[in-house]
Parts: sequence; structure tokens; C-alpha cells
Amino acid sequence: MSKKLLGLLLATLLTGSAYADESGLRKAIEAAYPKVKIESVVKTPYSGLYEVFLDGQIVYTDEKFSFLIVEGRLVDPKSKRDITGERLNELTKVDFSTLPLDQAIKVVKGNGSKKLVVFSDPDCPYCKRLEQKELIGISDVTVYTFLYPLEQLHPDSANKSRAIWCAPDRAKAWEDWILNAQLVKVSGTCDTPIEKVAELGRKLGITSTPTLLFANGKRMLGAYPAKDIEKALSEALAAKK
Repeated sequence: MSKKLLGLLLATLLTGSAYADESGLRKAIEAAYPKVKIESVVKTPYSGLYEVFLDGQIVYTDEKFSFLIVEGRLVDPKSKRDITGERLNELTKVDFSTLPLDQAIKVVKGNGSKKLVVFSDPDCPYCKRLEQKELIGISDVTVYTFLYPLEQLHPDSANKSRAIWCAPDRAKAWEDWILNAQLVKVSGTCDTPIEKVAELGRKLGITSTPTLLFANGKRMLGAYPAKDIEKALSEALAAKK
């Protein structure tokens, strides 16, 4: 969530009559914040609290829309379950089978049985850390890397993405760059899927790199430790059996 949006939400303190249902509450929020895209409004089983999913985040309010809880975690005190985390996983789940994997760089390690998609910016330091420190030791995985340059942060990342995609061996060119900082030299240009990938990323709500997607639809944001990635890969593989 942007700092601007966070500021707007934190500034909200409205009073008034109760809204009878999720639809009425949605309309009230949309009226207050017309530029915010609201995906869903659902009543939780916790003391009249409503879950609002917007801009890839969950916030909470009551039926009067008299407050907003922003960037807070709802935890069940009995089971110790992170309710917010579970709901975010559910709400942001991706249908892996619909991803255009032909638009990604494919690297196979070992038998390649586990599947992982990574949206990566060539100049993103966390993407480099992910590849150099975490993914490097994971075996039996097929990694599909979507080149996702965030030019507002890294102005030259689109040029690097095009060079890597147009290389005779894309997988080698990617690994040479991300692991060893050696950028392939190419002559001429070629058709690249970078614009299509950018549109895909917007559709999936991907706003940062690296973003990892697993075969069971789970997503992880950032350079997670290898043990967490391996656990998620194993869970996704087991779910398919």
C-alpha cells in the first residue's frame, strides 16, 4: 500500500448510521475513497469486524465505517492462527496453469519437478540476493523468470531485460548477469514479451520484485530464505498429487 493511501486511511474517522450489509459498507468506502479499488468486503466472526481487501492489502473496519485498522494482523488467540495472513494467501492466489510461461526464461535444475515463477528486475538488489543466496542451492526445480523491469526505480533495467531476452541462450544470459554481473552483448534487436509481462504483472497486482509464485497459487514477496522457499515448493508439489 502506498504511503499516500496509508495516510488517507489513517486519517479516516467517520461517524453515522450503520450500513446493513457488505454492499452498503462497500458503497460508503468507495464514496470516501473513489480512487481506491475495493476487491471485497466480508464480515468476520470477530466482534462485528469487517475485512476489506483493497489495493492488495487487507484493512478492517466496523459496520459504521467509524474507524480503519491499517497494516494490522488479525490473530485468533486460541489457535494462534494468523487470520490476516491466511486470507491474504487466499485472496492473492494465482492460477498457475494460466501463466504464459513461454514469455519467461526457463531454467531447469535437477529433475525440475518443482515449479517456481519469479517476477524479477535485472537491477533489483533483492532479486540478485534471491538468486545468489537462496535459489542457488535449491535442486529439482524449474524456475520461470519473468523479466519485470521497474524503470522508475532502475532506469536501465528495461535495456538489460531486452539484451538478456534477445541472447542466443536466454537462460545462460540471465544466470551470467544475475549471478556474475556479466551482461551479454547482442547485436540488433528482437521481439520481446516485456510489455506483455508488464501487463500481466499489473493484472496480478505485482508491484515489487522479486515476487515468487508457486504451483498451488501461493505468492511470496521478497528474497525469502531458501528453507522457506523449499517448504513452499514441497507443499505445492504435494498438493498436485
